[in-house]
Amino acid sequence: MGCCNRRCGLIAGAVFGAVVAILGGILIPLGNSVIEGTVKKEAVIEPGTTAYDNWVSTGGIVYRQFWFFDVQNAQEVIQNGASPMVVEKGPYTYRTRYLAKENITFHPNQTVSFLLPLGAIFEPSMSVGSDEDKVTTLNLAVAGAYSLIPEVLHGVLENRIKSSNSSLFQKRTVNELLWGYIDPMLKDNVGLFAPYNGTYDGYYNVYTGKEDISKVGTIDLWQGHRSLRFWNDTYCDMINGTDASSFAPFVDKKKPLYFFSSDICRSVSAGFEESMDLKGIEVYRYTLQPNTLASPMENPDNQCYCKNFKTTRNCTLAGVLDVSVCKGGQPVYISLPHFLHGSPYLREDVRGLNPSEEHHATFLDVEPTTGFTLRFAKRIQANMLYGPSKVITVLKKVKDYTIFPIVWLNETAALDDETADMFKKELIFRIEMLDIIQKALIGTGVCIFILCLISYCVVRRSDNRSKLG
Repeated sequence: MGCCNRRCGLIAGAVFGAVVAILGGILIPLGNSVIEGTVKKEAVIEPGTTAYDNWVSTGGIVYRQFWFFDVQNAQEVIQNGASPMVVEKGPYTYRTRYLAKENITFHPNQTVSFLLPLGAIFEPSMSVGSDEDKVTTLNLAVAGAYSLIPEVLHGVLENRIKSSNSSLFQKRTVNELLWGYIDPMLKDNVGLFAPYNGTYDGYYNVYTGKEDISKVGTIDLWQGHRSLRFWNDTYCDMINGTDASSFAPFVDKKKPLYFFSSDICRSVSAGFEESMDLKGIEVYRYTLQPNTLASPMENPDNQCYCKNFKTTRNCTLAGVLDVSVCKGGQPVYISLPHFLHGSPYLREDVRGLNPSEEHHATFLDVEPTTGFTLRFAKRIQANMLYGPSKVITVLKKVKDYTIFPIVWLNETAALDDETADMFKKELIFRIEMLDIIQKALIGTGVCIFILCLISYCVVRRSDNRSKLG
């Protein structure tokens, strides 16, 4: 009777261990289902969710850092046709995106519309000097007029340049170049980002993800349209993805992430590069692909972005995007800083440039479970075109069309320690605890099952020997 009790107890123990192990296994899909349900609920853009609170007003501080290209040999360029020699000057840092979204309106088709107010506040402690520092750079008015005015009227432009004592280059303060000044030739406000403070980006209309979480944050309309009106091409006019502040949860690193940027008037994609640790949180780093600004010869999809065969050398130019079509005809070209991934002659025409992947590439660090972008660096360069002229004195020595780099910016933000701790507590800690419980149950159950099974075999063999003896 005692032997039977021992064997029955061991069998019961083995069964208990198996049940515990099975329970741990059951918790894996059950726990994953709970986490998935919670994330999907909190990722929806509607009042009361975590996503909504961060969406209305950017949680992290967003900065725009500017580096100007200071011309060292302005007179040599004008008088002798020398290539401009530039020295980088910066950063000059401004706090941006500190204003909450306005005119937030929810619609029956599970979308929400809003305006994004624009503003910039100078941050002296993060800058190399005052925004009253002066920079010698391309004369924005002269370069702009050169491209906008037909060649037959260059004589009129020559008279305007002379009467206003203007030249190909000018010396202006950082503040003036960025936010505007009254130009003596045009008698109008001129600046790279003028007007800016008090203006808006949008309207945007994006999906809330209420019925389909895979569409959360995806842009439905921009300025009332589902496609752009710049490129006169179905592909190039597509508005794809989100605004890059977040993506759909449960990110698949095998698939690219798509986002639209009004700064460059087009949609782009980023590919997975590597997993990284950000304040104890695993993030996926995504970077723009080198073929994003490749010439149509290398990337045929970019053919519809090429609008000027003369200035792009029959569309063989790589690394720059002519955005004059969305900048009122102004000869503005967007590139990566220092013409990273650009045609070599861009850096031959303007000396002093040193592109670097580390300092000049754009990246997004995305938390894969929620799809939230926890750190980013959007780096772009604003350039303007000027070229030769037989009539305009300051351009007579210019040998060929030159895309001149004026400034490059790094718009960046990262979650702070407080937000990181909250993120880990609300999500990462719960996932890790669930994982620990699952592993503990499986491990404990398997150990109990094996120990009881071995003990049962030993007891049974011992009992059999006793009977034989």
